Amino acid sequence: MDALLLSRIQFAWVIAFHILLPAFTVGLACYIATLEVRWWITKDDTVRRLSAYWIKIFAISFGMGVVSGIVMPFQFGTNWSRFSDQASNIVGSLLAYEVVTAFFLEAAFLGVLLFGRNLVPQWAHALAAVLVGLGTLMSSFWILAVNSWMQTPRGYEIVDGKYLPTSMFEIIFTPSFPYRLTHTVIAFLVTTAFVILGVGAHYLRHNRFPAESRIMMRMSLAFLGIMVPLQVLVGDLHGLNTLEHQPVKVAAMEGLWETGRGVPASIFAIPDQEAEKNHFEVAIPKFASLYLTHEWDGEVKGLKDWPKEDRPPVAIVYFAFRIMVGIGLVMLTTVIIGLVLWSKKRLFDRPWYLRLCMLVSPLGFVAVLAGWTTTEVGRQPWVIYGLMRTSEAVTPSLTTSDVAISLATYVISYLFIFGAGFILLRRLVRIGPPPDETHESQAHPKRPLSAVTGHDKGVGVPVMRGLGGRHDA
Repeated sequence: MDALLLSRIQFAWVIAFHILLPAFTVGLACYIATLEVRWWITKDDTVRRLSAYWIKIFAISFGMGVVSGIVMPFQFGTNWSRFSDQASNIVGSLLAYEVVTAFFLEAAFLGVLLFGRNLVPQWAHALAAVLVGLGTLMSSFWILAVNSWMQTPRGYEIVDGKYLPTSMFEIIFTPSFPYRLTHTVIAFLVTTAFVILGVGAHYLRHNRFPAESRIMMRMSLAFLGIMVPLQVLVGDLHGLNTLEHQPVKVAAMEGLWETGRGVPASIFAIPDQEAEKNHFEVAIPKFASLYLTHEWDGEVKGLKDWPKEDRPPVAIVYFAFRIMVGIGLVMLTTVIIGLVLWSKKRLFDRPWYLRLCMLVSPLGFVAVLAGWTTTEVGRQPWVIYGLMRTSEAVTPSLTTSDVAISLATYVISYLFIFGAGFILLRRLVRIGPPPDETHESQAHPKRPLSAVTGHDKGVGVPVMRGLGGRHDA
């Protein structure tokens, strides 16, 4: 355990927790915007109540994301000062664009979304929801632009050891950026949709909020029926792009040591980086060449084509990739079963399927973490691919004890923050959407004004002032 390894663990800890929030809030903001527009068009009060319910959950999740996100920039200065010093002209610019576009947009309209339902016209509230959703997508755009530049750097020149921009267009739109952006945003949307599907299934299993639950399940399942197959296609295109620009990462993902044609697809193995081979391997002949190159005899490079010091940690990348793909297959199966049941009008009355939806609902977060691990660990030992090693980016004056203390602080504080947030979110889910005001007013007719003000008992002034109103009103 040295300062470099502890700094990597600390960064992984902070960003792994933080990424769970965008994985939820990006999709949830888009879902709320959809509900608000649908309510504006249809005037369906069930949709309005459903939107109000998810806005509460979004507010808490968004707040947790802001708190955890503030911490991350500090690490660039404290733990990775060499990287900050050399790459700040590029990375700092992109992060500034995120603040100017995404954060300002969200800050301007989040208050309207949270508190303006009864203060602005219905169309303005729906517009605020749409703009908040756009802000979350813009934030993803700039953050993934930074990451893509670090993965496939373009549009720069090196002057006195510093990376200076020569073309902002090339810096933003690197070869991997379109695929990474699309793949990640779809993953966020799918993750949220499965949470919504699971919450609706949970309520139906307990015979609660049937109208709201049916809307949640139908909307999420219809969306997933399009997006999950699309994610498979985008993932394939992203893999082809990675094979072109980062072939050693693909070799680690496949656990492939020898270059060859018609290479097998490893289903399971235990990679041995020291011995440069796999143990207990189960593989399908030639299948890896087929889905990597779209040819049965396509050539794929093995890890031995690179020096040992330029290879990523194979086992971590290998298993993280399989976790991501395995969860994707489970999600696809769940969606197909749901669409079949829906077509037979049995979607809401099959307890086993409702239970399945509940079990699958958190797996999107696991898949996001596994995909992020595959991407970032697969890039090692480079922080800027092919240009700056991770060992060259760490702050030189750091000591092991310095990072150990800060890491322990982050671990304790994040467990507290996210633990409290999870308890609060769970409580909101247990409470459920607000009641139907129409039915409530029919079941409990309004009492006369005298019963509220107390005029019949001569206590009108104190009661009205206690309610925060003016007596003459």
